[in-house]
Amino acid sequence: MDTDNACNDDSLMNRRKCLQALAAAAGFARGDAAAAPAAAAADPAATISRFFRTSDGVHLHVLERRPARPGHSAPTIVLVPGWCMPASIWSRQLAAFGARWRTIAFDPRGQGRSEIPRNGYTADRRADDIADLLAEEERVVLVGWSLGVLDALQYVYRHGPDRLAGLALVDNSIGEPPAPRGGGSFFEHLRQRREPTVEAFVRSMFHRPQPETEIDGLVREALRMPLADSIALLSYPIPRGHWRRVAEGFDRPLAYLVTPRLRAQSEHLQRARPASHIAVFEHAGHALFVDEAARFNHIVTTWVDTDVTSSDRARA
Repeated sequence: MDTDNACNDDSLMNRRKCLQALAAAAGFARGDAAAAPAAAAADPAATISRFFRTSDGVHLHVLERRPARPGHSAPTIVLVPGWCMPASIWSRQLAAFGARWRTIAFDPRGQGRSEIPRNGYTADRRADDIADLLAEEERVVLVGWSLGVLDALQYVYRHGPDRLAGLALVDNSIGEPPAPRGGGSFFEHLRQRREPTVEAFVRSMFHRPQPETEIDGLVREALRMPLADSIALLSYPIPRGHWRRVAEGFDRPLAYLVTPRLRAQSEHLQRARPASHIAVFEHAGHALFVDEAARFNHIVTTWVDTDVTSSDRARA
């Protein structure tokens, strides 16, 4: 069955453009365990490390930053990472967005500091985990990257858009033509030589070389999850047309930020849904929000200030 997932093109060389979901802030999460709510009370710019319990009893972790003076009815920015990656990969966005809006970076189940349960590595359950995270929120700008794109779209499919002020999808196929290439031996490599295969992916996620300490940390993070469960996340049994229907049917501001490999999909989305905000990062790797953090942050901030704010006013 033709499906879209975080690594639809299985060859080792080409996978470098899809699992580039590993970012340059691995040490960030390790240091934030002590950044408890008490510390944040003394310093509003501090990062809070906290857990919440899902509806199926799993403890999941988030990093959170709040501005010193949050605006009235300001949205909450929620950042969902890709395959096997930690919330700390969004460290640059936590700092930038957190200066203006309450910003949450999420460790999906089995990732980062979240619990590693025996089950739940499906699109539906991960969408429900997002729903549990957003249960107390009213206006959310949901940002999903790589596999997080599909998890965000599945959230919309299962739970609707009511809590969302906007949706930003970062560098994964969303079912638009042309379909990604399939085949190859990625899963075989992963099963036989997991650590060097993952390390090769980590290094290939970036256009700009990252410090060895950060590469090593991200490899360790990616190896936390049991192998079979990590493969399950790359094998959602969902036709790719499903993602296209959800994205095109979303009735609120939508941004699609991609690298050149997805340019044709972004153009097709623009034709099908003219209100979509499209940006192509010509000189970035899959972790484009790390390679070109300043540009990424500026684009998202401007999009929230214009498209999202205008949409909110129109619905008021």
